[in-house]
Amino acid sequence: MSEAAYFNVADIFGENVFNDAVMQERLPKKVYKKLREVIEEGQDLDLETADVIAHEMKEWAIEKGATHYTHWFQPMTGVTAEKHDSFISAPLPSGKILMSFSGKELIKGEPDASSFPSGGLRATFEARGYTAWDCTSPAFVRQDAAGATLCIPTAFCSYTGEALDQKTPLLRSMEAINEQSLRLIRLFGNTTSKRVTPSVGAEQEYFLVDRQKYLKRKDLIFTSRTLFGAMPPKGQEMDDHYYGAIRERVASFMRDVNKELWKLGVTAKTQHNEVAPAQHELAEIYSEANVAVDHNQIVMETLKRVAYRHDLHCLLHEKPFAGVNGSGKHNNWSLSTDDGMNLLDPGKRPHENTQFLLVLACILKAVDEHADLLRASAADVGNDHRLGANEAPPAILSVFLGEQLTDVVTQLIATGSATHSLHREKLETGVRTLPDFMKDATDRNRTSPFAFTGNKFEFRMVGSKDSIAQPNIVLNTIVAEAFSDACDKLEKAKDFDAAVHDLTKQLLEEHQRIIFNGDGYSEEWVEEAKKRGLPNLRSMVEAIPAYIAKNNVKAFEKFHVFTKTELESRVEIQYEIYAKTINIEAKSMIDIASKHIIPAIIRYTTRLADSINQVRQALEDADVSVQTELLAEALDLLSDTKMALAKLIDEDEKASAMKEGKAQAKYYYEKVFAAMKALRAPVDRLEMIVDKELWPMPSYGDLIFEV
Repeated sequence: MSEAAYFNVADIFGENVFNDAVMQERLPKKVYKKLREVIEEGQDLDLETADVIAHEMKEWAIEKGATHYTHWFQPMTGVTAEKHDSFISAPLPSGKILMSFSGKELIKGEPDASSFPSGGLRATFEARGYTAWDCTSPAFVRQDAAGATLCIPTAFCSYTGEALDQKTPLLRSMEAINEQSLRLIRLFGNTTSKRVTPSVGAEQEYFLVDRQKYLKRKDLIFTSRTLFGAMPPKGQEMDDHYYGAIRERVASFMRDVNKELWKLGVTAKTQHNEVAPAQHELAEIYSEANVAVDHNQIVMETLKRVAYRHDLHCLLHEKPFAGVNGSGKHNNWSLSTDDGMNLLDPGKRPHENTQFLLVLACILKAVDEHADLLRASAADVGNDHRLGANEAPPAILSVFLGEQLTDVVTQLIATGSATHSLHREKLETGVRTLPDFMKDATDRNRTSPFAFTGNKFEFRMVGSKDSIAQPNIVLNTIVAEAFSDACDKLEKAKDFDAAVHDLTKQLLEEHQRIIFNGDGYSEEWVEEAKKRGLPNLRSMVEAIPAYIAKNNVKAFEKFHVFTKTELESRVEIQYEIYAKTINIEAKSMIDIASKHIIPAIIRYTTRLADSINQVRQALEDADVSVQTELLAEALDLLSDTKMALAKLIDEDEKASAMKEGKAQAKYYYEKVFAAMKALRAPVDRLEMIVDKELWPMPSYGDLIFEV
């Protein structure tokens, strides 16, 4: 490795971010102080101050090589959007130009709102929309093949004020959880904390495949997943890929990803091989929720961009390969004050931590009462292949508390008081040379969709390519509601200590059904969950209506996170996304089967038939039973393929002709998707018998083992 390949992380970290240190250095003290007040207290930013900030931001960006700026926002497409404008202003009489960037340009942009999903909020002729600077998430300079661009994180709303993005409702939900958390901790005597912020750390899973092989798979190109494909002789059965030694090509890719992310201030911390061959994971350190959402988008974009440079392709689809584990994105969520207190830290003696126990009880209430909504927040077409499919968490929401907290909860419910907490024990390995250390008070449960893991909750349902904005919007809102209900009661209490005790016990009793520490993959749990009355929403189509369920609308409207109209628009968008995604997959299957697979099978059967005839001509009594059996089997499967293809064409045409909305999405789920599976079955069997040289695309073995 050359000297240039080495770098000091501390030297490059955040070098392309207009962060607090840069602002302190470059902004006048008065301007910096005003901006901090805006960030920390939510005050309005006047145009005069914005002009100064914009000028210094522009000068800093130009020093980094930037020629353009963009309002970087997150519409409801699942990816980010941006329109680039150069810093060039009108030419001077001398023919020279000025480079300028005003406060108005920093604060506000005007993208076309009618060309993004709006669920009916915007008609085609109603084009105006606005992007507004989110000054709580730092601007950054992205360096790529286009040069250098100043990216300004923004929210995106319509001309009439409705949220058209993921950022706006996220910021609203953060205000809600802040206000209600402060109410709660004030009751416990905390008068110093000024702000409570949801902290989030995302774990991003992904697949890497060779780009040249990827380009030979039309299904991957069009849909990001394999619509056909037989399993190779070896998959993940040996568990040898998980945490295994990282291959050099992948390690080189990871190194460049880390370098790019660190320059952008993204705290890429952990990297390793995941369970499936060609699957990997990258995890970040916690940051404030809106920054974490932005950073995760940067992570996904960087993974794809850097993969291209290494002649690789990054697959973020939740299930790119059948038969091996799909990819998720664990969303680690906690609540922290501005002076360093974690509301989800139970301490060494949880049974005595009254505030923590109330917070825990409120979260159990929130998850129990809004389980359908939390499930819907992770609903995605690709995620339907994972959830409830004996990998990742099941589609049933439950909460894992572990032995220590479950014991405390059981004591409170049974006797009205908790007198002890299970203590940590020393780990005994039986090897003298290994150091002794204290193990955690409880084990982990990877089958739980919502697990307490020491001082945070890990929401494990989220799909790998999804924004983490939506689950955090939901978590912030439903917990804010539970805190609000608790505060409403406690603020009126004459005996606060007794009231806290009684309310905590009551909430634990009423919502203990959501607690489950067992095997979430088991059929017994499915039956048990049904008895408990817990929802089991197996598909995205089944989950979508949760957004407009009466109690969920009430929670969102109470804290001004969403209006009912905004929720209804999102429901329409989700149905539309589902229908369009399945339609694209169906049409891709039809195209591949018609133009590639069936012709390949015909070539194969023709070659077999010619072989049989030639052998018989050469030797009249020759045994051609093997060729004949193969030919008969291939022809039977070819017939099955043609029939299944005709059925899929018919079902897709029927679905396409339907009016957009719930009925169409449901038809795609129940009829078209079923026809897709029926077409795949004979094709995958054919792949196992047709000559590899005749098969029209790289196999699973080629894709997941040859990187």
